[in-house]
Amino acid sequence: MRDRREAEEIEDQILASFASKSYNSRGRVHLEDEHAFRTIYMRDRDRVIHSSAFRRLEYKTQVFIYHEGDHYRTRLTHTMEVAQIGRSIARALRLNEDLCEAIALSHDLGHPPFGHSGEGALDALMKDHGGFEHNLHALRVIDHVESRYPDFRGLNLSWETREAIAKHAKRPNDPSLNEFREFKNPSIEAQMVDVADSVAYNAHDLDDGLSSGLLNAEKLNEVALWRKFHDSVLAKKNLPLKLVTYQVIRRIINAQVGDLATQTEKNVERLSIKAPDDIRTSGEPVACFSAEMQKEHRELKRFLKKHMYKSHRVVRMEVKAYKVVKDLFDAYLNRPELLPENVYKRLEEEDKNRLICDYIAGMTDKYALEEHDKLFNPMSRV
Repeated sequence: MRDRREAEEIEDQILASFASKSYNSRGRVHLEDEHAFRTIYMRDRDRVIHSSAFRRLEYKTQVFIYHEGDHYRTRLTHTMEVAQIGRSIARALRLNEDLCEAIALSHDLGHPPFGHSGEGALDALMKDHGGFEHNLHALRVIDHVESRYPDFRGLNLSWETREAIAKHAKRPNDPSLNEFREFKNPSIEAQMVDVADSVAYNAHDLDDGLSSGLLNAEKLNEVALWRKFHDSVLAKKNLPLKLVTYQVIRRIINAQVGDLATQTEKNVERLSIKAPDDIRTSGEPVACFSAEMQKEHRELKRFLKKHMYKSHRVVRMEVKAYKVVKDLFDAYLNRPELLPENVYKRLEEEDKNRLICDYIAGMTDKYALEEHDKLFNPMSRV
C-alpha cells in the first residue's frame, strides 16, 4: 500500500517546481496527526465532500429557482464542473490536482439560497452587522459553521485551501482575512480554479439559457466566441439544434481551457517563475487567458448579463427570492424561538443577527420556500 510519505515523494517527482507540494503546506489551525496514506490536500477534499454544506449545494440554484426547472444547473453541478475543469488544467500543467479539487469543491459553500438575489437580501439585512459576502461566508462555513469534530469548530482545512477562498473575497479589508495578507496573490492552483469557475459559469449559463428560452441562438451570433464555433459546427454536420448547442459549448470550453493552459505556461516562463512564492509575489496573475481570449470571454459575460441575468423572468424570480429571505430573517429576529432548538440554544454565545444569517444562508432553496410557506401561509400545516 502506498503511504502518505510515498504519495508526497511522487508529488515532488512529477509536479512543477512552482506547484503546491503537500509536505510544504502551512498546515491547519488546529494541530492533527498526519493520515497514514492521504496527503493534507486529499483530506481537505474529502472533508468538503462529506460536509453538510456540500450536500446542500444540490438544492441551491445558480440563476433559476429550483422548482422552475429540474434540468437546470445547481450549485452542486456547477461545483463538479469547476472541479473537472480545474483537474484537467492542473494535470496538463503539473499542478497539485488534490489542492485544485479541494478549492473547487469548497469555493461555493458560502452561497445562500436563491443565488445572488439571496446574497443581496442577506447583505442588506446585515448591513449594520458586518454585511454578507458569499466568499467570506464560505470561509466562515469551513472555519466555524460546520461542526463535525469534538475538539474544534469547522472542518480545519489547510491554510492553502482557505487562502484560495479568502483571496477571492470581494471585501479584501475584512478583518477575518488578516492571516492571508502576507502575499498579494494566492497559489497557482487557486488562480487556476478561479478562472475555471468563470469558464464553467459561462458555459452552463449558455446551456441553461438556451434550454429555457431566455437566450436566442441567432442573437448569440453577435458574440465572437459563440459565432466562431457555431459556424464551424454547422459547416461540418447536419445536426439537430440541441446537438449543435452541445457541440458549440463543448468547443467554447475546450478553447478557453487550452488558451488558459498555454498562456499560463507562457507567463511562467516570461516571469521566471520557479517556486510557489514566486507565484504569490508576482506583480500580476500568472494563471490567465491570453489578451484575445480575455476579450472574447468578457464579451460573452456581458452578453449573458444583459440578455439572461436581467431578463424579465429572472428578475421576477429574484424579487420572489428576496422577499422569502427577508421575511424569514425578520420572523426569526422578532421571534427567535421559531429557530430550531439546536440553533436557538446558541443565542447565548453568538450574535443573534449573525446566527440567524448563518442559519438562513445554510438553507436550500427548497427548504427556504417550505419554511416560508409554514410561517406565512395560513393554510399550510406547521
